[in-house]
Amino acid sequence: MIGIRPNAVPMHALGRALLVIVTVIGSLDGCRAPVPSPSSSRAAAPLAHAPWTRSAVVYEVNVRQYTPEGTFSALRRHLPRLDSLGVDMLWLMPVQPIGKKNRKGVLGSYYAVADYTAINPEYGTVADVRAFVDEAHRRRMHVILDWVPNHTAFDHPWITEHPDWYVHRADGSISYARDNEGKETDWTDVAALNYGSQAMRRAMIADMTWWLREIGIDGFRCDVAAGVPADFWAEARRELRAVRPQLFMLAEAETPAMHASFDATYGWELHHLLNDIAQAKKGTGEIDAYLGRQARAYPADAYRMYFTSNHDENSWSGTEFERMGANNQPAFVLSATLVNSLPLLYTGQEAGLSKRLRFFEKDTVKWSGPSYASFYKRVFELKHRTPALWNGSAGGEQHKLESDAGGKVYAFTRTRGTSSVVVAVNFGDAPARIAYRALARPGRYLDWFRGDTLEAAEAGVLEVPANGYRVLVR
Repeated sequence: MIGIRPNAVPMHALGRALLVIVTVIGSLDGCRAPVPSPSSSRAAAPLAHAPWTRSAVVYEVNVRQYTPEGTFSALRRHLPRLDSLGVDMLWLMPVQPIGKKNRKGVLGSYYAVADYTAINPEYGTVADVRAFVDEAHRRRMHVILDWVPNHTAFDHPWITEHPDWYVHRADGSISYARDNEGKETDWTDVAALNYGSQAMRRAMIADMTWWLREIGIDGFRCDVAAGVPADFWAEARRELRAVRPQLFMLAEAETPAMHASFDATYGWELHHLLNDIAQAKKGTGEIDAYLGRQARAYPADAYRMYFTSNHDENSWSGTEFERMGANNQPAFVLSATLVNSLPLLYTGQEAGLSKRLRFFEKDTVKWSGPSYASFYKRVFELKHRTPALWNGSAGGEQHKLESDAGGKVYAFTRTRGTSSVVVAVNFGDAPARIAYRALARPGRYLDWFRGDTLEAAEAGVLEVPANGYRVLVR
């Protein structure tokens, strides 16, 4: 959104060694693959997701706030650390020049784009961005760009060159940006684009294509995507895939029909539900109802981006520590392991970012905070190494584990082939003893976060720490 609301085992080497085995046995095709060169109703036909996305996790990069310099040259120095963390996909917030007319705050909103095919000079040059993307690719990470198709800054060249490319009010003035329902917003720094103009549509796709050809990015996260006509997205995906066959598209939308053109959509409903469960406003039984609605509405192969923070949530609703307290880690484990999940980590979460980053001013992340890197790294390793937890239909079926757990505990199993996992999270302030039954795959399991093995019988007891989690992998 536009943002105007006032003890882990190292796995990258092992994962890449596994990739050799994968080629032989053909069962782990979602591991981190080499980066290729460019060349309100239920969605209908499922998309063919790029193989590299099947076990991917996403990391959102706030370029302005990431380093004191706020540049791509400085950001590039973080790539080894992000690589070690196990990140597969880097989502860059908008990096184009920011409009000055009607600007909000000192530096303006990232989402007030003044030129689609230029780089914000505060961040560096085209060469700097290209070098960053090339280095990410060398590390077998993919890069997607936050694209703002709903509106531009009021000093974008199109305003004067093509005023008919914008929505006009009855008095002839250009409208502020409109929301998903077509209503004018108070986003006073941006002008609404007119998708009735075929010329504007062609120019938009041409500018998106420029980023694929000239910079080498791998796809887009599309801002206010449901506010743009569906037929534009169908056309855009078709043309963009002709340039980048393994394109990835993420919609800032929570609409099943978006999956006709997008690989992934947002999971806001789950996010707000986890906030409520973490605050004891709702019980974990609500998760079953949520999953039931999702299964009825969304294609089986839809990726749902689940998260405990992102740029909007952090700046306008608060950090995960404000919203979820001691339950931020069990919430993340749950969001990363549920069926269809595409997990997201936001800038600074691995460093215990405990402040709301200012949206329109410089506000650098403090990287010396308490480190949560080993926790997130271990979750990402779990995702990469466990086919039952892969994205969309590449992952395994999910079944609630029958137990006597109350409204603060949620436990389930996921299975795909010989890969099986048991996940149990506890949002309560006291340890929980879960008496479970009917475990479909009894046997020897690795306790993923503790590191030891145990025999799990068909029926038994599983102890889960307060505000904690247990994950068993077979």
